[in-house]
Amino acid sequence: MDVNEIKKLMEAFSENGLSELEVKDKEFSLLLKRQLTVAAAPVSVPQPVQAAMAVKPSAETSEAAAVVQDEDLEYITSPIIGTFYRAPNPEAEAYVNVGDTIRKGQVLCIIEAMKIMNEIEAEIEGTVVKVFRKNAEAVEYGQQLFAVKPL
Repeated sequence: MDVNEIKKLMEAFSENGLSELEVKDKEFSLLLKRQLTVAAAPVSVPQPVQAAMAVKPSAETSEAAAVVQDEDLEYITSPIIGTFYRAPNPEAEAYVNVGDTIRKGQVLCIIEAMKIMNEIEAEIEGTVVKVFRKNAEAVEYGQQLFAVKPL
């Protein structure tokens, strides 16, 4: 078997999604294997997600997603697409309100994505100046959630 024949076998192996192919001849043996990875099923356990920080939001944002800018403030933005929740459940008080002092690692809100509750934690310390989203509102990646005046 020459190199061109082996290349053709490799192409057929790849194109047809085979996981294993073995060819034997009097003079040689060829074994092709592909390691398949199995995706783990999502677990619905709340896990902290580091909030994306944007000190100076882009001026190229659309009018529909109005972005507030202030040089003295830092903005905590959504690290994922999902549904924004201010409290752990409907009967509970909000994690943070305007005027509250926050610390690094403190849970600020939850963003539900694909039935998984992701706790969003503060990466900075400061005072919450504004909450941009309403409870149970859909959020996109990069949308402002909180304005914080750093300590």
